[in-house]
Amino acid sequence: MSAAPHPTPAPPTQHQLALMIWIAVFPTLTVLNLLLGDVLSALPVVVRTLVLVTIAVPLVIYLEMPLLHRLRRRILRRLTSRRTQ
Repeated sequence: MSAAPHPTPAPPTQHQLALMIWIAVFPTLTVLNLLLGDVLSALPVVVRTLVLVTIAVPLVIYLEMPLLHRLRRRILRRLTSRRTQ
């Protein structure tokens, strides 16, 4: 007899999503500033921001957010399985 598939958790609430985005964006921008700060320091602030956002947004959207969504699902499934045991 095979185990029943895990139910898919509900999508994140607006507050959970905001937290997940913060968890992804803050460290990304911090690391990018540490790595590129000296190189970009001579540029006007608008150009610096454009460069950082151009790098950060794809990293967050295509790499970090999918990882955070998978991590959230894994955590919720573990919590759900503990409650049903």
